[in-house]
Amino acid sequence: MLVFGGLLILIFIISIAGLIASASGDYDHSAKVNDNSILEISFEEPIIDRGKRRDFDFDFGGFGGGGSMGLDHFIEDLKKAARDERIKGVYLNLSSIAASPSTLEDIRSAIANFRAESGKWVVAYSEELSQSAYYVASAADEVYVYPEGMLEWKGLFTELAFFSQMLEKLDVDVQVIRGPNNKYKSAVEPFMYDQMSDANREQIKTFLNTIWMEMVDDVAISRNLSPETLNMLADSLVSFNAREAAAAGLIDGVKYEDEITALLKEKSGITADANLELVALADYRDTRVPRRKDSAKEVEQEPAESDTASAIGKVAVVYAIGSIESGEGDDETIGSDRIAKALRNAREDENVKAVVLRVNSPGGSALASDVIWRETQLIKQAGKPFVVSMGDLAASGGYYISCGADKIFANPTTLTGSIGVFGIIPVTGDMFRNKLGITFDEVTTNAHSDVLSTTEAMDDFELGVMENMITEIYDHFIGLVAEGRGMSVADVDSIAQGRVWAGKDALEIGLVDELGDLNDAIKAAAAMAGLPEDCSILDLPEMEDPFEEILKEIASGEVTAAALESRISEKLPYLSTLREVEKLSRSKGVQARMPFVIEFK
Repeated sequence: MLVFGGLLILIFIISIAGLIASASGDYDHSAKVNDNSILEISFEEPIIDRGKRRDFDFDFGGFGGGGSMGLDHFIEDLKKAARDERIKGVYLNLSSIAASPSTLEDIRSAIANFRAESGKWVVAYSEELSQSAYYVASAADEVYVYPEGMLEWKGLFTELAFFSQMLEKLDVDVQVIRGPNNKYKSAVEPFMYDQMSDANREQIKTFLNTIWMEMVDDVAISRNLSPETLNMLADSLVSFNAREAAAAGLIDGVKYEDEITALLKEKSGITADANLELVALADYRDTRVPRRKDSAKEVEQEPAESDTASAIGKVAVVYAIGSIESGEGDDETIGSDRIAKALRNAREDENVKAVVLRVNSPGGSALASDVIWRETQLIKQAGKPFVVSMGDLAASGGYYISCGADKIFANPTTLTGSIGVFGIIPVTGDMFRNKLGITFDEVTTNAHSDVLSTTEAMDDFELGVMENMITEIYDHFIGLVAEGRGMSVADVDSIAQGRVWAGKDALEIGLVDELGDLNDAIKAAAAMAGLPEDCSILDLPEMEDPFEEILKEIASGEVTAAALESRISEKLPYLSTLREVEKLSRSKGVQARMPFVIEFK
């Protein structure tokens, strides 16, 4: 029976391999782009910093790296569309966007740059717009909503889940250790309380207000409305009626879909009876721009990289995305081995003259963070400029690996800081004994051999040892920040204590140097190395092979989990919170992780 089961698995894998081979061998990713075409952009998938490789085009139901849009690809494609004479404008066909405020800022900036560089138009339309979608859509020349539709403009809120009562009912105790004065380090609070502490409420309110006002200011400029008016409209919920939203100036009007089609035809310069030429962004990814409008052969406008350009030097961009863990990691997890190796390769590569670390992380293992930090300092010792670009998150361990940079860039809505450490040790003995009738007995060789057992609580001596270790790591952390930022330890401690800051506020207190995106960080690194702005870029680490990634997921059972999660995520709004709890339960060692899960709604 086992042999038969093994044969079935082998046949299945061979079949999948055949499908992938056929898809990758013959499929042409590029779309045919005619004159008077419109680039259609729909944000139907989550947006990640670094887009996946497209070695084949085949849908495996949400695994193998599918189901996401790369922010880097989006920006590159808009730049390409700006110079593509066949593209007359952009149609934002959107209702919601799965992205955090910093990524939304980058998307919005890319749209604004497209309009400025090309002089082409952007039209946004939807039957209804979420607040995130409206924030992006407001960067368009014209915004329309279905007459009976709505848009959200109501302000931001976030809510946290707390488990202390559940743990009490299960007879599970949790021993929590935080760094000294780490009152803002609220990742541990769901296990301790049934509501936010005053300190946690203070920090969330501060950065939430900063992010909201950044959104308000951006929309105010685009829609020619005052911030005061926009806040009044948010308080009144006027936008929930599309016609009232139009009357208030939030949008340009209401239209049915056929009216939008007619408008797009008019703007693209075709007759009313002609077919609308829409090109989906995903299909445009691999399309080349003709050298001349009358060119019969499609070739890229820019010449290939010359040997001279390569000899001048490159900027390496190392992507550090996800929670920080020891080991190899993957494209969505920062493995200390993998990222340290990428940084080391950039340092040892003679053609690389500067390094940018793109950080999008809530933190994780303090030890793994220190391993990565060490490699960043070796880059500086080698005489190469080291610059950090912060994405949505560069908090706790994410800030740890950033703090030694020559220059740090963040968006105004980036969440950063959270300089602090903690440890959580669950005590489950009473649960097993009282709820399940399971008891444990042990044999030890020394007085504290069972110090990290999860069935019995630590005694005072053991707890003291752990507290001293946490304190030492926190002191080391703020010492590294002080050294990297040119501040005193006391000054760092006063803004640390686990507190999360929005990027705009972090600039004022010295945690970041400039507000800007990844492109700004690359330009700065190039200038520091004496390279031209348009120098070559080397992306690291090398992304996982899609085929190997799929086989790994099949072998590990992640395929079933991914498919199941995609089906139930909408039914379970706290699934992401539960996922983080599960990750935290598997975490090893002292953690430098930001305060639990922050979702903006």
